[in-house]
Amino acid sequence: MKKILLSTLILASTFSLFAQTEPAYKKGKFFAFWGWNRSHYTNSTIHFTGDDYDFKLYRAVAHDKLSPVSYHNYLQLDRITIPQTNFRIGYFFKDNMAISIGVDHMKYVMDQDQTVKVSGTVPKEFQDRVQDGQIKLTDDFLTFEHTDGLNYINAEFEYYHNFYKNGILKINGLVGGGAGFLLPKSNVKLFDQERHDKFHLAGFGLNGKVGADVLLWDLFFLRCEGKEGYINMPSIRTTYDKSDKASQHFWFAEIDFLFGFAWHF
Repeated sequence: MKKILLSTLILASTFSLFAQTEPAYKKGKFFAFWGWNRSHYTNSTIHFTGDDYDFKLYRAVAHDKLSPVSYHNYLQLDRITIPQTNFRIGYFFKDNMAISIGVDHMKYVMDQDQTVKVSGTVPKEFQDRVQDGQIKLTDDFLTFEHTDGLNYINAEFEYYHNFYKNGILKINGLVGGGAGFLLPKSNVKLFDQERHDKFHLAGFGLNGKVGADVLLWDLFFLRCEGKEGYINMPSIRTTYDKSDKASQHFWFAEIDFLFGFAWHF
């Protein structure tokens, strides 16, 4: 987290060294955007606990899940929440300074059939699969995804700087940071239990970001943002039995492609 804060402060200080002819966005404006993301996750330790088991999987590899690019998947109104998406709304309480709230709808899929280090007690029917302190993550042992949303709901502070203006066109940079909570809809199939697929408040997240946008007529913008952050989920539901749960924490990197509007009431 210290790295995120330090990087954000350095970038904000760097922006202030460049003169701007006028604010990127003026006090009193609102903005909203929609877009899509790609995400990358560090390997993580996942801890599973229940009535007859208590074990950890080390350095589990996971990836995001990109929906095939098509009008059907990305622009059809009844399917727009299926891909990895971003929504945010904010307000400029001062020239170039905004606060916002939004949802980063990422997807997290643990790689299937990978072999990982394991410690602790696995159920009796799987104990013979542990070889030299390792186990293969087969479908009948575990599938583990946050694919109906690794939903990071967060508030952010953002600072903007105008680098170029010509007529209707502005090119702006931005830095920011935020914090929020995780409300994933985790898809987990553990042992012979029924697949669990419910929303659950699982933990918290922190992030920093940097980006740039092209603003036209002080109204419509296209934006690209890069984020880096930390997610900690100590309470992940794995079955319909409340005694079964998992925990994990990891770092993430995210790149967002966005379009939106800015306006005064």
